[in-house]
Amino acid sequence: MALSPQWLDELRARVTLSGVIMRTTKLQRAGREWKACCPFHDEKTPSFTVNDAKGFYHCFGCGAHGDVIRWMTDQRGMAFMDAVKELAAQANLEVPAADPQAAQRAEKRASLHDVVGAAQEWFVDNLASADGADARAYLERRGFSQRICREFGFGFAPDSKTALARNLSRIEEPMLVEAGLLIDVEDKAPYDRFRGRLMLPIQDARGRVIAFGGRIMEDRANPHGGVAKYLNSPDTPLFDKGRTLYNLHRAAPASRQTDRVVVVEGYMDVIALANAGIGDAVAPLGTALTENQIELLWRLVDKPVLCFDGDAAGQRAAMRAASRALPLLRPGKSLQFVYLPTGLDPDDLLKQRGRGAMEELLANPRSLLEAIWLQEREAAPLHSPEDKAGLKQRMLEHSEAIGHPDIKALYRREWMERFSAFAFPPRQQSARFNGQGKWQPRTPSLAPANAAAMRQVGTGGHDRLLSAVIAGLARHSDQLARHAERLAGLKTADAKMARAVDILLDHAEMLEKEGGDTIRELEDFAAPQDKLRYSFLMEGTDPLAAREDLAEAVALVVERPALEAALKAATERFDSDPEGAFAEQQRLRQRKQHFDERLKQMGRRRMASSDDGVETIGSSGHGAQADANEQTVD
Repeated sequence: MALSPQWLDELRARVTLSGVIMRTTKLQRAGREWKACCPFHDEKTPSFTVNDAKGFYHCFGCGAHGDVIRWMTDQRGMAFMDAVKELAAQANLEVPAADPQAAQRAEKRASLHDVVGAAQEWFVDNLASADGADARAYLERRGFSQRICREFGFGFAPDSKTALARNLSRIEEPMLVEAGLLIDVEDKAPYDRFRGRLMLPIQDARGRVIAFGGRIMEDRANPHGGVAKYLNSPDTPLFDKGRTLYNLHRAAPASRQTDRVVVVEGYMDVIALANAGIGDAVAPLGTALTENQIELLWRLVDKPVLCFDGDAAGQRAAMRAASRALPLLRPGKSLQFVYLPTGLDPDDLLKQRGRGAMEELLANPRSLLEAIWLQEREAAPLHSPEDKAGLKQRMLEHSEAIGHPDIKALYRREWMERFSAFAFPPRQQSARFNGQGKWQPRTPSLAPANAAAMRQVGTGGHDRLLSAVIAGLARHSDQLARHAERLAGLKTADAKMARAVDILLDHAEMLEKEGGDTIRELEDFAAPQDKLRYSFLMEGTDPLAAREDLAEAVALVVERPALEAALKAATERFDSDPEGAFAEQQRLRQRKQHFDERLKQMGRRRMASSDDGVETIGSSGHGAQADANEQTVD
C-alpha cells in the first residue's frame, strides 16, 4: 500500500490533534495550546502540551513527542496502518489502494525533495559567486539585511539555458523536468526554466523546499520586453500553488505571538514586511486566494487580515477573495481587509512612512461585511433609481452566496439596512407655526378614503404581532423607509392585513417627503388590546429603544413565513429523502425555538418595565408568556 508524504500530510491536516487526544486524555486550554498530565509517565504537574497549529504533542518531562499518527501507535498501541485507516475514516479521506506502481511513484515524489534541495543549494552558491554580483547589488538597493537574505534563502539563476542541468548532472533529466526546473518541449532538448533571475525557495508548512519563485532584477523598466517580472514553478507532485501559502512555516509561529496573520499580494511584500520586523505575513503564489488557502489561514487565526494595494487591481483582488470566502463563512471565522495608499506597495509604505504607519493600518482593518458594502457602493454611479436597484441586487446576490443560514440572514439584514439608509436618507421635516405661535413639525395626513380603509381592518386580524407592527409603523412613520423593503416582500394570507401593508407602503414615499412622527389617523390602527407587550406602542418609552424593538418585531414578522415554508418543505421531503429531511427539520426546529424565544423575550422586557410590576411571565392568560406562546410558528 503506497502512502505518499503528501497524502499523509493531508491526513494530518484534516484531523485535529487535540480532538483525537481528548478521547483518552483530559486536556485543559492554555492560551493557543492545550496541556495535561503526561499519559506516558506519572506526574502531578502538567508538562504535556498539544499544539494543533503545529500538529504535534510534546512532554517536557519525559520527552514524548509526535503527531496524530504517532499518538495512535504509541499511546493507543495500534499498528501503523490500523492507525492510518482509523484516522482516514474520521477525516473522510480514502486510503490509497495497494499498488506497486503507486509505491514507485511515491518513492519518486520523496526523491523530488532531494532534487529541489540540490537546486536550492546551487542557487545560493551562485548568489555568493562572481556571477551573482548584480543580484547582490539589487538586494542591497532593496535594503534587505544579510539576516533576511539568509533566512529566506535568496539565490541566483544565471542567464543560461543549460547551466542548471550541467551543474546537477548527477540528477536525471526527467527528474529535473518533473521537479519543474527544466522545460521539456517537443523536438527540443530540455532547458532551464529559471534564467537571469533572483531566486527564492517556496517551502511547505514543514519548511521543506517544494518549488521556486524567480524575479527579474530591474526595478522599473523591463528590458526583456514580454518577460514576466515574476515566474513560479509549475504545479508538480510536490507543489500545488492553490494549496500553498508562501512563508506559512515562518508566519505560523509569529502569529501565535501577535494573534494575527497578514496576507499580502506577493512574496517580495512578505520579505519587505519581515525586513521591517513584521513576521506574521504570508502570500498566495500567482493566483487569487483559494478556498484551501482560506482554510489554512483559519487554522491559525479566526480573522486573517488581507492587505491589498489601494488601486483598482487591489480592489478587484480583494473582491475575488471576499467572494471566495462568503460560502465558507461559519461562526467566528471571517476575513478583514486593509488597503494601502494608492500607488504604494508595502515596501514603499515602510520606506516612506516607517513600520508605525503599517502597524496602524493593520490595527484598523475593515470587516468583510464593510469591505463588500463599500466596494459595491463605489463600483458604479448611483444617480438613478435603476442604479440603486442594481446596488441592492448585487448585495442580495452576495448574501445568497453565504452558506451558513444564520450568517446569511444577519448579513442580508445589515446590508439591507445600510441600503435603506443610503437610498432613503432622512430628510428635514417641513414645519409650521401652531396656534400659540410655536414652531412644530407638520404631521402628514392620508386621503380620507385610505384612512377609512385602514380603520376597516380594525383589530380583528388573527395575527397579533403583525397588527402590532402595522400600528407601530403608523405611530413611528419615520421608520417606514427603513423597513419598507422588508415589508414589500412580506406575504400574508389575511386579505385585510395584506391591504394594510400595501397602504403603508403606498404612503412611505409621501411620509418621507413631508416628515412627521405619527400618522394621527392611524395611531390606534390594529393595536392589540395588551399594548404593554410592545414598547413602540406605549407612551413615554425611550424613542431609541422603541425603534429598536420595532425593528426586531418587523424582523420576526418577515422571518416567520420563510421559516414556516422551510419546515413544510422539509416535511414533504420525508418520502424521497428521509435522512436529509430529518436533519433539515431538526435544524429548522432549532431556529424555530430561537424564533419563539426572541418573541418571548420581547414580552418579558415589556413586563419587566411595566409600572405596577404585578404581572409576571406565568400569570394567567394575560401575561407576556401566554401572549408570546400564541405567536409561535406552527
